[in-house]
Amino acid sequence: MIRTRLLVVRLTLLVACLAFAAPWAHAQPAAGDIDRYVARVMDAFDVPGVSLAIVRDGRVITAKGYGVRRLGSPEPVDAQTLFGIASNTKVMTTTALGILVDEGKVEWDAPVVRYLPWFQMWDPWVTRELTIRDLLVHRSGLGLGAGDLLWWPESTYTRRQIAERLRFIKPETSFRSAYAYDNVLYLVAGEVIEAVTGQSWESFVGARILARVGMTTSNVRHSDAGTGGNVATPHARVDGTVRPIRPFVSDNTNPAGGVNANATDMAAWMQVLLAEGRLADGTRLVSERTFRQIVAPVTPIAVATPSAELSAMRANFRGYALGLNVTDYRGRRMLTHTGGLPGYVSRVTLVPDLGLGVAVLTNQESGEAFSAITHYIVDAVAGVADTDWLAAYQTVRARLDAAEAVREREAGAARRADSTPSLPLASYAATYADAWYGDIVVTHEGSRLVMRFTKTPVLVGDLEHWQHDTFVVRWRDRELRADAFVTFALDADGRVERARMRAVSPTTDFSFDFHDLLLVPVRR
Repeated sequence: MIRTRLLVVRLTLLVACLAFAAPWAHAQPAAGDIDRYVARVMDAFDVPGVSLAIVRDGRVITAKGYGVRRLGSPEPVDAQTLFGIASNTKVMTTTALGILVDEGKVEWDAPVVRYLPWFQMWDPWVTRELTIRDLLVHRSGLGLGAGDLLWWPESTYTRRQIAERLRFIKPETSFRSAYAYDNVLYLVAGEVIEAVTGQSWESFVGARILARVGMTTSNVRHSDAGTGGNVATPHARVDGTVRPIRPFVSDNTNPAGGVNANATDMAAWMQVLLAEGRLADGTRLVSERTFRQIVAPVTPIAVATPSAELSAMRANFRGYALGLNVTDYRGRRMLTHTGGLPGYVSRVTLVPDLGLGVAVLTNQESGEAFSAITHYIVDAVAGVADTDWLAAYQTVRARLDAAEAVREREAGAARRADSTPSLPLASYAATYADAWYGDIVVTHEGSRLVMRFTKTPVLVGDLEHWQHDTFVVRWRDRELRADAFVTFALDADGRVERARMRAVSPTTDFSFDFHDLLLVPVRR
């Protein structure tokens, strides 16, 4: 969300088919080859619209759109069509801090509490030691996506309130010992920018980055995705069918993923990144020293072994810098990041040795699509064409879907459907408090239980008995795609002592961190 958000899934490197790559070897990409390949990918993965930007050696090779903004409507995606770029915003937040570093107003390794005296983490020692750099590199000790339920889906908490509630979230690992992607600390980074400058994150990034880079039609708020105009409509597969869904419009986490951009503007942004912070007019957005800090890996990330079909994408190293992933691909250093929101996923990739930047923005949740297009282009420019990656990845995708279907069948087969709850339904009804989220209410309405997250209006669902004292909450808003198990535990007196939750499907977006909740009934 922000899911570099969104979908941890299957967001992998996908490269070109031999028949399309050969004409590009050691040459500039041919427009017709790009168009044909993008069309194939869109068809294969049911993507309504794509925005593509390619820059090389300081020149814009391609900045254009493909497909439609909304299924069922004729309006095309063009070079000016806006898409939510989600976590590709993160490097803009780190760049904003870099500007303040250059001005002597912020230090990368100064403690956050120097700028936000009210800020606290669970451990007082971590509170004292957590630095500006730590906010940006996913090594705080928080678990994957921890705290995202404070803002995802849209909540009534303010940005400051979300930051203040981090002190109630228990760490999953010790400080600086492990990588675990988070969004909430980028929200805190936005608060630092406001405290230091007196400007909101939105105002500062809009004026000091977008305006100077020349991103004249981009904007800095999630909510702007819902204002109409030349904006791509988000789409997702809901109950088996790809269809339009509503955009995510909460502005609480704009510093982690709020920018909406298009092909033209992303081309300008990538040119600045490839020029190590130098703008088109020769001035600098950030100093060379600061830029090198931004792209230097800080947190190591384990290198996974890909499946046999994807073996050519194996990396030798991975690490997270300040808002960018750093890895190697076919022997070359690659800077990259993905972004995910409901109905939008994107990827930005920089290969400095080739002077190459590729941005792929889509209005459907297929990481396979943006990776296919990205690596087709990278391989073609590099003169590599040794694997039919599209066919390989379709095979992998089919296998993943089949495995998920098997898991669902096995879960159903293991269920004790003849079991009954230990208590009358009314005995499970209560207000449940979680230390970091707040109150969640379960009510007995007619013949069923209903769950409501008090700070998240859209999280209202009906509890269906699964087995024993476990229910499944089916959210009434089916666009959420995040049904969850709710398991109640009883004390020695036969009363509900606590409840735990976890997503039913392992493919549920990690920002639904139900598993981090410990729900305790409020006794009155």
